[in-house]
Amino acid sequence: MSFWKITLSYDGTAFHGWQVQPGRATVQGVLAAALEKMTGERVLPQGSGRTDAGVHALGQVASFALVTEIPAENLMRALNRSLPDSIRVLRVEAVGEGFHARHSAVRKSYEYRIFERRVDGSDVERICSPFVARYAWDCRWAVDAEVMAWAASMLCGTHDFTSFAAVDPEMGQREGMVAGPNPVKTVDASTVMREEGLLRYRVTGSGFLHHMVRNIVGTLVEMGRGRMRAEDMEKILAARDRSAAGPTAPAQGLFLVEVEYAEGAEIGVVAPSARELA
Repeated sequence: MSFWKITLSYDGTAFHGWQVQPGRATVQGVLAAALEKMTGERVLPQGSGRTDAGVHALGQVASFALVTEIPAENLMRALNRSLPDSIRVLRVEAVGEGFHARHSAVRKSYEYRIFERRVDGSDVERICSPFVARYAWDCRWAVDAEVMAWAASMLCGTHDFTSFAAVDPEMGQREGMVAGPNPVKTVDASTVMREEGLLRYRVTGSGFLHHMVRNIVGTLVEMGRGRMRAEDMEKILAARDRSAAGPTAPAQGLFLVEVEYAEGAEIGVVAPSARELA
């Protein structure tokens, strides 16, 4: 068998997330159908993580095995011919049997994009283009980006992020806590900046809980508009209670930007620290 790692980008607008669901279009399902059409093999590509309905990816990673022998360049070409225009395979690499897109990942980076109707408290309301609206939160409130940036910086380090985690319906709930993945994650970078006409939140960490980034953004916006206090970010983390944080930001502003792997992961050598499930 041959083992493959692919890097892909997709517009998540028309998909019900990454994970295959009966009767619904998902990125994983469409990719599996394309592979079956090409090779006759029924395989289920494993992604680095499950993006939700409406969430986009600039650098999602998936892995799978095939019996069919095919050069990497031919596999990439055939996939892009079979997939809809909303999904593009950017890179195809042969890997070792031990490589797994999710289990081998050590860090991920996300970006959340916000279109501000009112920048710096201006009375003039900007109009969000329809070509931007599907890829950003059209935020009607004026927000203080500096306050948001300060609050975001408090998330760096190793913390229990239960307060920012939605209950995954597949995992269930136990005594008010999120079951499943360890809620303790390490965030290496957490920044807010204005760039190319958008307010952008960028975060890099060891792993992310269900809705974690969108819940962080919803909280930062509440702080930026003065409905929550930025200095309370540490208290929100310490509460380990979803109700202590702000609302969930809309899905369309979120992008999975990059997935990083430990040295040697592609040849199947995975360090123990790389086995944390995101």
